[in-house]
Amino acid sequence: MQSVLHRLVAILPAGLRAQATPARVVMLSQFIMFGVVGVIGLILDTGTVYALRGWFGLYGAGIAAYFVAASGNWVLNRLWTFRGQGSGPAHRQWMRFLAANLAGFVLNRGAYALMVTFVAAAAREPVLATSAGAIAGLLLNFHLSRRMVFR
Repeated sequence: MQSVLHRLVAILPAGLRAQATPARVVMLSQFIMFGVVGVIGLILDTGTVYALRGWFGLYGAGIAAYFVAASGNWVLNRLWTFRGQGSGPAHRQWMRFLAANLAGFVLNRGAYALMVTFVAAAAREPVLATSAGAIAGLLLNFHLSRRMVFR
């Protein structure tokens, strides 16, 4: 990913090229990879909601789905996005990931709950609510993951 971004930087106008420092290229690369992992997490989240909503209702399924998706995202971010970064035992890093993303959890599940409560289409098709939640928590989760989990 970084090599592609470095090639793109080379064709930018001089003023923009000067702003594309190596640290910013790394961060943009990580953000794109974090977003790809987030899409996979959204699939896990949505699939879990659909699978469990009959047993737990939309709210219970939404909470369970968050932990499934967050755990999947942690594994993929650990192996791909932030490979080689962070230290300590994996279970502690997973707990730091969940703790760091609590604020993102509030945004994510808050948007989800608002959508399934007040938007009839989202209650019928929870993918609308899980998507809104994923978008709501993306930037905060990325920032906290970089600063607190995979440093």
